Amino acid sequence: MQCENCHAEIEDGSIVCPKCGTLGTQEIQGFENTPTIQKSLRSMFTEHRKNALADRGRFIALLYDYISEYDKELKLLVNMFNADVLKNMVTESNREIAITKAKHQMVSEVFLSEGAAEFVLVCYTYMLGWTYESPMRVITDKEKEEKEKKAAATRKITALDVEMNAFTPIDAAKYRLLGRNIVVPDGVTKIDNFCFDGFGNLRTVILPNSLLAIGNYAFSECKRLREVKLPFSLRMIGQGAFTQCNKLGFIKLPEGIPEIADSTFSFCSSLETVEVPSTVSSIGAEAFLGCERLRKLFLPDSVKFIDNNAFSYCSQLVIRCYENSYVHKYCLATGLPVETVEKGKDLKNNIAEEG
Repeated sequence: MQCENCHAEIEDGSIVCPKCGTLGTQEIQGFENTPTIQKSLRSMFTEHRKNALADRGRFIALLYDYISEYDKELKLLVNMFNADVLKNMVTESNREIAITKAKHQMVSEVFLSEGAAEFVLVCYTYMLGWTYESPMRVITDKEKEEKEKKAAATRKITALDVEMNAFTPIDAAKYRLLGRNIVVPDGVTKIDNFCFDGFGNLRTVILPNSLLAIGNYAFSECKRLREVKLPFSLRMIGQGAFTQCNKLGFIKLPEGIPEIADSTFSFCSSLETVEVPSTVSSIGAEAFLGCERLRKLFLPDSVKFIDNNAFSYCSQLVIRCYENSYVHKYCLATGLPVETVEKGKDLKNNIAEEG
C-alpha cells in the first residue's frame, strides 16, 4: 500500500506512512464507503478546524454538507455526535483511553453493533488526525498475500520439510509427451533433480504454494518454457535449475531465496527481466552466462558475493545498485556497466526521476 500524500510504501498492517506520518484510510466490514467518508471528514475538519466542534448545530450542518449522499452513515455519525461520543473523546487527555471509552459507550450504553461502533471510531479518529487501527478493518487480498509471503519468508525450513513430498522424474514422465501446460499438485514440497530436464514441449508450469525447493537441473533444456511463477513458499533453487530455457523471458524470485546458484539461468537467451529479492546474498558461477537479452538487473544491498563469471556474455546488461555497495565495487572491479542510486532511495522508482 502506498501513502496518498508522499507515495512512500506503507508496511502491511500499518495505517501510518513511515515517511510523512499521513494516516491511511480503513474499510470497516459492512461499511464499504468508510475510506471515502474518512477523507471527506478530514477535509471538513481541516477547512473548518476553528469552529467545527464549537457549536453542535454547526458540526451537524457540516456533516450534511460533506457526506449527505451517504444516508446510513450520516445518520449514524450524527446520532453518535448527539450522544456526545466525539465530545467525550476530545476532552479526554489520553487518546487510547478516549477511544476505549468511546467504544464502550457506543456498544454498552447506546447499544450499537461492534461493526457500527468501529465505523464511527475510525471516522472520528481519522478526522481528528489520531492513529487508530480497527480490528474490524477489511484486509485486501494483496495485504493477505503479502502477510503470507512475510510469514513464509521467516519460516525455518528443515531438510525433512523439503523431502516430505518430492515430485520425482517418474511422476513427471507422464507429462513428457502430452504436457505443454503442467500443474504440479498441491502438497508437493520439492521438484526433484532433473525432474523436467529436456521437456521440449513444456510451455508453462504452475507450481503449488507448498513448494519449498527446486532441485538441480529440474527444468534444464525446457527450450519452449515461456512462463513459470515461483511461489512465495520457495526457499531453494538448485544449480542449473533453468539453464537453457531459451524462451523464458521473465522470472521473479520470491522473498526468502538466499542465493542464485551456479548456472541457474545460464544460456536463457530470451531472458530480459529478473526480479531479485532482498534476501539474496550471493550469485554463483555462470548464473546468468549467455543471457544476451538481459538488459537491466536490480541488485539489492543484501548481495555480498558475485562470482567473477556470473554475467559472462551478457552483452546488453547494466547492473543497477546502491552507491558504494558490494555490487557497485564488484562492477567497477570487473568492468561491468553499472548505474548507482543513493542509499535510502528505491532502486526502481528512482528511474523516472533520472529520466
